[in-house]
Amino acid sequence: MVARFRKAALLAGFASFLTAASGNAAEPAPERVLYADATVIDGTGTPARAHQDILVEGERILAVGPHGSLPAAEARSVDLAGRWVIPGLIDTHVHMATPPNPSRAQGELRRMVYGGVTSVRDMADDLRSVSELARASLVGEIPGPDIYSAAVMAGPPFFGDPRVNAVSMGYKAGTAPWAQAIDDKTDIPTAITLARGTGATAIKIYADLPANLISALTTEAHRQGLMVWAHSAVFPTRPADVIAAGVDVVSHACYLAYQLEPVMLASYEDHTPVHENLLAKKGDDPVIAGLYKAMLAKGTIVDATGGLFVRYDKLRKEKPEIRPLRCTGTTTARLVRQAWKGGVPVSAGTDFEADVSSPWPALYDELDFLARDVGMPPLEVIHSATLVGAQAAGQAKNTGSVEAGKLANFVVLTADPTKDIGNVRSITLTVKRGKAFARADYKPVTVEEMGTGDED
Repeated sequence: MVARFRKAALLAGFASFLTAASGNAAEPAPERVLYADATVIDGTGTPARAHQDILVEGERILAVGPHGSLPAAEARSVDLAGRWVIPGLIDTHVHMATPPNPSRAQGELRRMVYGGVTSVRDMADDLRSVSELARASLVGEIPGPDIYSAAVMAGPPFFGDPRVNAVSMGYKAGTAPWAQAIDDKTDIPTAITLARGTGATAIKIYADLPANLISALTTEAHRQGLMVWAHSAVFPTRPADVIAAGVDVVSHACYLAYQLEPVMLASYEDHTPVHENLLAKKGDDPVIAGLYKAMLAKGTIVDATGGLFVRYDKLRKEKPEIRPLRCTGTTTARLVRQAWKGGVPVSAGTDFEADVSSPWPALYDELDFLARDVGMPPLEVIHSATLVGAQAAGQAKNTGSVEAGKLANFVVLTADPTKDIGNVRSITLTVKRGKAFARADYKPVTVEEMGTGDED
């Protein structure tokens, strides 16, 4: 009798599990919220629209329209009169796990989402850790942006880099599915399949690969549905050949200047800076213009990371003994300006973390760089940091602009960001997948959380 009772109970429990898993279990209807009477800057680059309502159901935007025009009888109303709304910001170059440090990463992710960043591209880390951070953020266990990640691929010489061991502990260097050494003997379809199995959005082509292998990796990654993100110079491969391979995004505008070198650096490990004197003395450089023409034809995005170089210039003034980066901030700004003026889409990526004491994400420095150093009008800076960022992450169908059908990812400001991009610091609310993160609830990162690790 007892055995039969236990068996019946187990079967009933399993049936309940199957019912819930099949979606037949009763679930509460998603909440409807009307964000009313804001000035909306939708991220597409079009001018701001005053007195707009945004109707959200669950995690998506149902409709955007003039104030009072949307059916909102059953919606909770949030008055945004006198406020500005921009899409959730997107940082297209972060490193969340080199080496893995969950406390540090969670502190940084919290600072990001409460600072208006709703999506990031993780540009090669230990994807075991990154995948768990992405899952926890997605389901709301931790506050943070959505994370889209890359599995790194490079030539064998790169895998002597100490960062490799930091991201692939437990694997022989170059054999982890998310950090693979590639050479002429590599079974490229299998390599891409292994990368895809990590849950990565893309592969990142990093260093020490010839043009033929870059082309083969790109073709196979696209065939298997992965994006391809690459350094703009891969060494010994010049930028023109990286672009010709058809990669989707190139990182570090600075590296494009290596196209002018009479003799290309033989390896990534050679950190000789570009010879900036080779660029045209005045106006647009014609060689760089050729690269940008090719990028326009291919639809290639440039992930600028310019704020990093400006920041480093300031550091070298304080510590002139430290090794220079590959470009100065001034030259990087010049290259990004030529890209923007030439119509090449520019995304806003950082490649560094803000100081522990900063209340704002590092992305704000990149926005300042695009406005102050490059000269972009604030409306175009917002476009770069939202819709272009979504395109770089392969997520433009779901995010990057305030439009019906897209995820409810947007930021509420008290000051007009089209007058001064610095007004993003007037943030009062981030909405990410329909969930509200009030700036007043932000708990600053601590030294204990962030530790003393070096910036990536």
